Amino acid sequence: MSAKVVTFGCRLNAVESEAIRRAAGAAVREETIVFNTCAVTGEAVRQARQAIRRAAREHPAARIVVTGCAAQIEPGAFAAMPQVAAVMGNSDKARPQAWLDLARDGRAQVNDLFALPETAHHFVAGAVDSIEGQTRAFVEVQNGCDHRCTFCVIPFGRGPSRSAPAGDVVRQIENLVGNGYREAVLTGVDITSWGADLPGAPSFGKLVKQILRHVPALERLRISSIDCIEADEDLRDALANEPRLAPHLHLSLQAGDDMILKRMKRRHLRADAIRFCADMRAARPDIVFGADFIAGFPTETDDMFARTLDLVDACGLTHLHVFPFSPRPDAPAARMPQVPREIARARAQTLREKGAARLAAHLDAQVGKRLRVLCERGGLGHAADFTETATPGLPAGAMLDLPIVGHDGRRLIADLTGLASA
Repeated sequence: MSAKVVTFGCRLNAVESEAIRRAAGAAVREETIVFNTCAVTGEAVRQARQAIRRAAREHPAARIVVTGCAAQIEPGAFAAMPQVAAVMGNSDKARPQAWLDLARDGRAQVNDLFALPETAHHFVAGAVDSIEGQTRAFVEVQNGCDHRCTFCVIPFGRGPSRSAPAGDVVRQIENLVGNGYREAVLTGVDITSWGADLPGAPSFGKLVKQILRHVPALERLRISSIDCIEADEDLRDALANEPRLAPHLHLSLQAGDDMILKRMKRRHLRADAIRFCADMRAARPDIVFGADFIAGFPTETDDMFARTLDLVDACGLTHLHVFPFSPRPDAPAARMPQVPREIARARAQTLREKGAARLAAHLDAQVGKRLRVLCERGGLGHAADFTETATPGLPAGAMLDLPIVGHDGRRLIADLTGLASA
């Protein structure tokens, strides 16, 4: 019997949900719905609880199992929900034996990730050769985090940083390409820390170069969110010289004011971000940057927020991912002087409007160009620089050179004459 998996949060969860679907589906003997949760914001946790209650109403005979970061961090709260039959920790959720144990005697557990002698055993690298509903292949190369940003609880949901061996990653991508995937996206919690726990401590950039060298049939390799301060020389060199490496980086910036960055315990300062973007743009002129920002972090003043707003222009950012600050249980920032919620939301909206204006300018600049677009499900696709492109009627998985004739403020519009039936 198959298990339905409901996924919240990051690309890493999307990869792991596929492993959950396979492991649980081979074990369960009754209708089962698995919620793979996210804990990055309080809103993500609230949405998961809401979805669990809704699923219980709509599928009263289903057994509901909750896993993921929110379940790892708050197991008691989810176990107390009357709709939930079991809570499973992140270290077990992709292990077939854990699902067999649950099916046999209802036993599931949430381990202390920092007490486990070996925490890398649940890597799905090499085990997932397709991802349901995805045209791009997400590849887990790293998990966990050794840093302690004051707003973040994810290290407590994921445990310490550990890396998938390069050979396993290469083999998985070879399998994915053999199954028809044309783009692979490297993902993890803190992917630029990849390799620190492996023999010889290889750099993340070396992994990128190995993938491109050993999987020549891969048409496009993309990197997910990184910390600019951790970008190594091999990564910079690959971005400058490897045309198959997508000219797009999503940066975990969070703020543009140095005092706020220090209170967040980030490892970069404002000047580091500006310098990195300028250096990478000089090396790869077509590169496009996205960034994560938190608006209304505790103690943030109007002047501090203005410096964050200004950083969008100073770094030449295009794709913004903005959150109003959300205090998380046990995170140090929750105990700092809070910015009123309505001010945090207003600042987030201002940042989003700034991002929309930057995106519109970027879209304007693409009109008249011919871009290579990976067509995805739902009539949308992405160019190499991650610019969203409307592709109605085109088959998911096709990689096509499309003439760009306009945009609607959010995505590019291509001339698809003669292509809709391709």
